[in-house]
Amino acid sequence: MLTSRLLRSRTGSAAVAGAATVLLAGAGLLAATPAQAAPRPCPGAGQGDPARCAQVTGIDPGSALVMRTAPNYGATPVARWGNGQWLEVNCWTTGDPDADGNGYRYWMKVSTGSSSGYVNDWYLDTGGPSTWKPLIHQC
Repeated sequence: MLTSRLLRSRTGSAAVAGAATVLLAGAGLLAATPAQAAPRPCPGAGQGDPARCAQVTGIDPGSALVMRTAPNYGATPVARWGNGQWLEVNCWTTGDPDADGNGYRYWMKVSTGSSSGYVNDWYLDTGGPSTWKPLIHQC
């Protein structure tokens, strides 16, 4: 398992608009390009660092993405993350379908500087299995 290179989240909020994610960063809006909808080098990673990261997206205001000890909603909560949080993606597996009822069963084992656990990939800007399977190994 790779050691996390993240210290803290970048603040901001995200919303899904069609295929693009719009991030509120300071006073300006930045639209994510399709190339950004995939695991990418982690913020602050040096050249040749193999770590891949994604951002939390699509979480309702006042809610949080719960990181758990296993890829199911009955597993013990580890941490809570809001839109815009950077998470290092370590590997993928399958588990319970997403909480919004889309039937999406892919979960990522993720980490930050302070915790690690599983989150449903539906709530990350990874671009989906055809995009991340060549980059992220199965747990």
